[in-house]
Amino acid sequence: MKYSIVLLLLLTMNAGTNIAQNEKREGIQFFTGSLKQAVTRAKIEKKLIFFDAYAAWCGPCKTMEKEVFTDKNVAEYFNQHFICVHIDMEKGEGPSLAKKFSSIDGYPSLLFLNSEGRVMKTILGSRSSKQLLAEARLAAN
Repeated sequence: MKYSIVLLLLLTMNAGTNIAQNEKREGIQFFTGSLKQAVTRAKIEKKLIFFDAYAAWCGPCKTMEKEVFTDKNVAEYFNQHFICVHIDMEKGEGPSLAKKFSSIDGYPSLLFLNSEGRVMKTILGSRSSKQLLAEARLAAN
């Protein structure tokens, strides 16, 4: 019980930091912790997880970040329904996650996970704002 309370407090503190950092930028508000922390937060908030698996050198990934993730309609829907995670698959926890999620077969790989962290749907390659929003709505229903 004590562990749950401490974890909840840490997540709450981290959430405040995320909000303060993210108020400065428009678009999807990406969670800044680990995927494991995002799963915990998704359980608490009863949300799904959107996992953007990208590489820094990936042109389509940069286009998605610049044009799609900043789209007002996309951001509004994703911020309301998902805990969104944006992870460079070549740094930090990225390489181990690339091994864990076999559906990551190139970049960008856009994964929709349930609140337990299990893959519900994977999209390989970039999408327009309209296409990504349609895919997200299907995953959320």
